[in-house]
Amino acid sequence: MTVLLSTLNSKYIHTNLAIRYLKAFVRDIEEVNIKEFTINQNIDHIMAEVYKNNPNLVGFSTYIWNIDETLQICEGLKMVSPQTKILLGGPEVSYDPVEIMEEHPYIDYIIYGEGEETFRELLLEKPIENINGLVYRGHDKIVKNPERKLIGDLSTIPFPYEDEQEDFKNKIIYYESSRGCPFNCEFCLSSTIKGLRYLPIDRVKRELDTLIGMGVKQVKFVDRTFNAKKDYSMEIMKHILVKNPKDINFHFEVTAHLIDEHQLDFFKGVREGLFQFEIGVQSTNPNTIEAIGRTTDFEKLKEVSMKIKSFNNIHQHLDLIVGLPYEDYKSFEESFNDIYSIGPEKIQLGFLKLLKGSGLRTLREKYGFKFLNKAPYEILENKYITYDEIIRLKGIEEMVERYYNEEFFKNTLNYVIGKYFISPFKFYEELSQYFVERGLFEISHSRAKLYGILYGFLEDRLSSDLTLIKELLRFDYILNNTDRRIPREINNGITIDASKIHQLLKDEYCLSLLPENLRLIPTKQLLKKTTIALFNINILDFVESGYNKDAEAIESIMLFYHSEGTIIRSMVYDITSQYKEMIN
Repeated sequence: MTVLLSTLNSKYIHTNLAIRYLKAFVRDIEEVNIKEFTINQNIDHIMAEVYKNNPNLVGFSTYIWNIDETLQICEGLKMVSPQTKILLGGPEVSYDPVEIMEEHPYIDYIIYGEGEETFRELLLEKPIENINGLVYRGHDKIVKNPERKLIGDLSTIPFPYEDEQEDFKNKIIYYESSRGCPFNCEFCLSSTIKGLRYLPIDRVKRELDTLIGMGVKQVKFVDRTFNAKKDYSMEIMKHILVKNPKDINFHFEVTAHLIDEHQLDFFKGVREGLFQFEIGVQSTNPNTIEAIGRTTDFEKLKEVSMKIKSFNNIHQHLDLIVGLPYEDYKSFEESFNDIYSIGPEKIQLGFLKLLKGSGLRTLREKYGFKFLNKAPYEILENKYITYDEIIRLKGIEEMVERYYNEEFFKNTLNYVIGKYFISPFKFYEELSQYFVERGLFEISHSRAKLYGILYGFLEDRLSSDLTLIKELLRFDYILNNTDRRIPREINNGITIDASKIHQLLKDEYCLSLLPENLRLIPTKQLLKKTTIALFNINILDFVESGYNKDAEAIESIMLFYHSEGTIIRSMVYDITSQYKEMIN
């Protein structure tokens, strides 16, 4: 029998864990092929590729982002290859499988719940009526077999990334060391699975070593609360730290209020870029937190997150959800300002999706949720927030994504938000309105263009400090862009001839301020990766002193070294008459 497992990932760099679990679980009885696609690929192309494999059975892993495209592919495939049996699995078909099969007659089977054992029994051709966790077509009706019990011993599931034919170099790998979650959040599907089950710790270490050896870009742990079991999670992180792999990042979803001082001391010594934390805040409104069944302590969360922030070595992504019960527009503004005060590397604003099987979906009438019963089931409004307000928040979310999350405007934003706007939320709200007023949401913008737009917005709103703001924007631009062509709107008109830069890079004092490895680079090569900028003010008063004092009327010069797409500020000093003479 020819068996093909497939899915449509959101991006090419992603890998699907579920179908690899299924393949690994049956490798001793059946050779299974895997073929992954993305939602951005042409539907006809995907269908043709599946068809060319001529499978007897094809299974698709389904989620809210790919269910519509998957069903289109299945419908077309059944038309041209009616003998091919089509199997669906995944969260998007696990909660109403009978209805899905009634609406889509080209689907032959649906696995609901954990799928490894069900899939194995299906391939072993066990009597179909005895395969728990399976929905299938009987002689004259759709039959839903009893629910399958959860796998008690996760070690019975083989490592899913052992296929020597696959190249995972520079890919994002999804990995789990546990299943289940200790919390019962009403918006999340993990609340429907009770209890926590763990892989043996020694196995996790071995498998992480294998992934490190494959040269993957990121290992993204899908454990819903990675640090629910302190000793277990710490042993994993300590193992990674001992291995100290290069050019790889480990992403964990953690609950901040469970982190203690001992763990904070450990995090302080982690190499920069090795770990990345995603922390679900969702809301800081106590009534909202209670309504969604969430367990949290925001004051402890804030304290822990700010300490981690002070270490400057672990990126933190903090999440908020728009549309939760009791969270109106004003309340969301307060939640936003609360987490903004922490200063995480990323603020992720999500919009509530009433997922099949979630507690909030069953309570939709109580909270007045209005939503389209079509993936991704995002709410339009509820009793507490209007559609008009959600539209405004979508604009704010886009501003946060463009201007905050990439950190390309960090110094400018820190200064203007702290000095000229009532709150961070009000800044992004006004910036979004500026985009609306000028039709800027309708146009695609390069990163360079965003600097000019931000200056135009501040010029429109402010009557002073514009010279300083222009210099800060110019500093941010040079710091974060390898293109030396300064956008017109923020160019101060000061240029330095390349020959002068060459002369400066030969100066003994300048060279002494560079890292030792850069001093050995021939000047001509150093010149190609170097930007030297002259500022009308002493930019250090704002970049390094926290913007607590006014600018001194001292010009300053900076050297930026571009290395592999990143700009490293490697030398800063005030211009003396000697160096001013040298470049003028």
